[in-house]
Amino acid sequence: MSHTRNTINPRVTIVIPVLNEARNLELVIPELPPVHEIVVVDGNSTDDTVQTARRLAPEATIVTQARKGKGNALVTGFEAATGDIIVMFDADYSADPAEIAAFVEALKNGADFAKGSRNAPGGGSEDITIIRGLGNRGLNVLSNMLIRSKYTDLCYGYNAFWADILPALHLPAATTATNEPVWGDGFEIETLLTCRVAAADLKVTEVPSVERQRAHGVSNLNAVSDGLRVLRTIVVEKANEKARASQAREELPAAPAPAFESSPRHADEAERRRRLRGTVRRVRPAREHSSAR
Repeated sequence: MSHTRNTINPRVTIVIPVLNEARNLELVIPELPPVHEIVVVDGNSTDDTVQTARRLAPEATIVTQARKGKGNALVTGFEAATGDIIVMFDADYSADPAEIAAFVEALKNGADFAKGSRNAPGGGSEDITIIRGLGNRGLNVLSNMLIRSKYTDLCYGYNAFWADILPALHLPAATTATNEPVWGDGFEIETLLTCRVAAADLKVTEVPSVERQRAHGVSNLNAVSDGLRVLRTIVVEKANEKARASQAREELPAAPAPAFESSPRHADEAERRRRLRGTVRRVRPAREHSSAR
């Protein structure tokens, strides 16, 4: 997408949304590789998540999200990031920090968006249930048909991308405080990103990833409700894509008038020809009259 990217030594920002993840951060942060920046986005945790992050990564940028939801937390982190590459990283220990290098390498090799996949060769999951696995496969088939893609793992949130693609994704502003639900603020964010990356025709490379088991706490995922949310996200995003395309066509400027219409030289030539045709028409009756005589 960009011809000025730093593909030799890109600055990497890891964005970690957190909500009461103090015990998991004790395991996650020490495993993170040295990077340009760590951004921890807190969702108003009631435990010592923030204190733990500050103790283990004093250099990290810690921000508090303005609204609720994982989507808002991620976008808050995207807006705070200063790196060339942004890595989306879960705090529950399910993402393996050792895989970050593979995501960065995919981006350096030409991808706009590096999408983690548990179903790609070399990938897998230590945590997914049979029901979730079957649901993911069905959603993959449906989403690939609707957005004309070939993803092998739609519902996986371990991804990385060049920061310069953010304007093309049209994500909601993170800091606007409102009590009303904002589209993209919840768990639908990962599916929304996938749909918008496809709609923007960005280059995607899938990176094999092994999902680890959550170390502490209980997952908030629900196979049925989250599956329905993903399905709704696909349908809504497809409709929004058509609406954005229609609006873009309406906003196109009118085509400029042909240059010759405003050219004095061509205007004079047209007038000369008009007068000449008039002269010919006036001469013809005289010739006919002379012939009759």
